Amino acid sequence: MPSVSDALRQFAPAYLKQNPGSVSVIQQKVLGVITRCRTGALGGVHYQCDGCGREHWVGRSCGNRHCPNCGHEKTQLWIETQSAKLMPVHHFLVTFTVPRELGLVLRAHQQDGYRCLFDASSQSIRDVGAATKALRGCVLGFFGVLHTWGRDPAVYHPHIHYVVPGGGVKLDESGNAVSWQSTPKNFLFHHATLIRVYKAKLADELRTAGLYDCVPKQAWDKNFVVDIQPVGHGVPTLKYLAPYVHRVAINNSRIVSVDEAEVIYTIRRSKPKRMETKRVAGETFVASFLQHVLPPGFHKIRHYGWMSSNSKLAIEEVKWLVWLFLGWTFWLGSGHAPQEKPLTAPLRCAVCGGQLRVVEVTYESLQSARIIPEHSLTYFDSG
Repeated sequence: MPSVSDALRQFAPAYLKQNPGSVSVIQQKVLGVITRCRTGALGGVHYQCDGCGREHWVGRSCGNRHCPNCGHEKTQLWIETQSAKLMPVHHFLVTFTVPRELGLVLRAHQQDGYRCLFDASSQSIRDVGAATKALRGCVLGFFGVLHTWGRDPAVYHPHIHYVVPGGGVKLDESGNAVSWQSTPKNFLFHHATLIRVYKAKLADELRTAGLYDCVPKQAWDKNFVVDIQPVGHGVPTLKYLAPYVHRVAINNSRIVSVDEAEVIYTIRRSKPKRMETKRVAGETFVASFLQHVLPPGFHKIRHYGWMSSNSKLAIEEVKWLVWLFLGWTFWLGSGHAPQEKPLTAPLRCAVCGGQLRVVEVTYESLQSARIIPEHSLTYFDSG
């Protein structure tokens, strides 16, 4: 089956030659590691089965966060870690977008632009929540994930998804946690108020960053789409967001074909709901992919309130307050509550099903060592 890596290997050299000054160092690095990922060029990992003794050689994965081949194991670990932070209450998915004219400014100034988008949207949730009757006097805890693409990787569409529990921690006059205060299951904030506050805060953040004058004035008259959706207990939303946390733009399953001139991939349309194919020139595909490469060191997942790592209010304390609110304390303390099964599992032998253990890791090219990599294990993130 063709893959994103195949397309990049085929067309990236020509694209780099044609656009020598428009590709950043970080984008060149991303192309370099993705095109060598699991080919053996980065070295390999030697596994041995504890059952049958069979040996497996796997080409090392690049581990880059933009790579469509990597991230499966990290994605499952992220779901487990994030699920542990979710409260057993209803949740909301709050999505902040920007008009296209403003989005182009963010793409040209990614480091500062994305930071402004995060700061403006998170502060809007905090401030509007503090003014909402159901959450007055409460501290919220939530997290956001940045996406820069939609259904088609050729379209640049920066937006942030926030997962917000339907409630907050009530504090007393001394700032101590007292109780959990819940919102209605179908209402979090006043939608119009959230949009108005968000636009004002985003304008302020852009002024501070020196980017406000880069935005065309007519952009501020466009609709700033902010969506608030109740999503139940939140785990399905985590599974929806998870594939986008450790990869970008497009996955391998959507690549239909790669030939000497073009790439064909699928797009899922929402209105009407159907799958269609799109045919683009190879260099165009490379350019579409590169526009979603993040600045080095930029955190695309951010936690706020009591979900933040530096919060004085611990997650465990919040959970206890929620359990008290729900009347679950005795049930959970009894040990009869169902336990979540881990999503990650040890790597198994494809022949006998025995557990594999790492025997050796090499960082030299497998080709130079004359080692043929095992393809049956290439889904595993070998690191």
